[in-house]
Amino acid sequence: MTIRKTTLAWTRRAFLGLALAATALAGAPAEAKDKPLKVAAIYTVPVEQQWVGRIHEALKAAEERGDVTYVYSENVANTDYERVMREYAEGGMDLVIGEAFAVERAARNVASEYPGTAFLMGSSFGPAKPNFAVFDNWIHEPSYLTGMIAGKATKSNVIGMVGGYAIPEVNRLMNAFMEGATAVNPDVKFLVTFINSWYDPPKAKEAAFAMVDKGADILYAERFGVSDAAKERGILAIGNVIDTSADYPGTILSSALWNMQPTIDKVIEAVATDSFEPADYGQYSFMSYGGGSFVVDESLADAASVKAAREKEKEILDGLFRVNVNDAEPKSTM
Repeated sequence: MTIRKTTLAWTRRAFLGLALAATALAGAPAEAKDKPLKVAAIYTVPVEQQWVGRIHEALKAAEERGDVTYVYSENVANTDYERVMREYAEGGMDLVIGEAFAVERAARNVASEYPGTAFLMGSSFGPAKPNFAVFDNWIHEPSYLTGMIAGKATKSNVIGMVGGYAIPEVNRLMNAFMEGATAVNPDVKFLVTFINSWYDPPKAKEAAFAMVDKGADILYAERFGVSDAAKERGILAIGNVIDTSADYPGTILSSALWNMQPTIDKVIEAVATDSFEPADYGQYSFMSYGGGSFVVDESLADAASVKAAREKEKEILDGLFRVNVNDAEPKSTM
């Protein structure tokens, strides 16, 4: 075997070229993780429930694109949450997604034990180092717009509102809806009830029936079951998080929609490029990021109210109108 020697002429141009190359390498981003990323989700309710259903749908879309492999556990009891988190982390997941509302301290403690895993959790609180990011469905903007539609549509001036729990994530949506309604109809009154459950359609339905009996002619359906009551009583309902108008034709007047895809895409990109940081991803649910929107059945709504809501929507998107964020528990006004 012949070994050939070459002589390198250290010209000024060659030296500068090597220096520039070294600088470029030093400033290059960290090497991306192999795709697809391994992602797991932990849900305390069935994936049919609207809130986690939006997360599930966004992750399924990412899986179909080939960005992730996706596994999940549903109906996980709060007492089992820590165990499931650990199992996924020890199973080599790159990213674990879930809801920490009822298990905040436990979830954060588990995450700190696995600094090599990224965690993104629905939470009422802030992110935490080294790896605990948070998100929420900040759809108060479209909720305000649906309130405008409902405020003009009610004939009895009584709107019934059924929520799950009186926590900030729910309160701010209901308060925004109420503000939108009273902005166009100062005479409207509200009946407010919380069923203290994330998924109990029969209980939500019964609460809604009681409101109809007290004069409500529009129901705000923060939980499943309320639209069933509206349909049975022949009145209108306002949807939340998902569009159920196809399931309740002639019943769903308007809906505030949540699109989790911008949030999921952002965190996947961060983990894939090794640039994930504990941060608050809530902003990606805002309308300006495509995380929130509203729809209205124009066959059921007054044309003038639709026009007014669309104009307000444009003001929000143009940054000329800001919907108040009010996390206080909403109360009945009659």
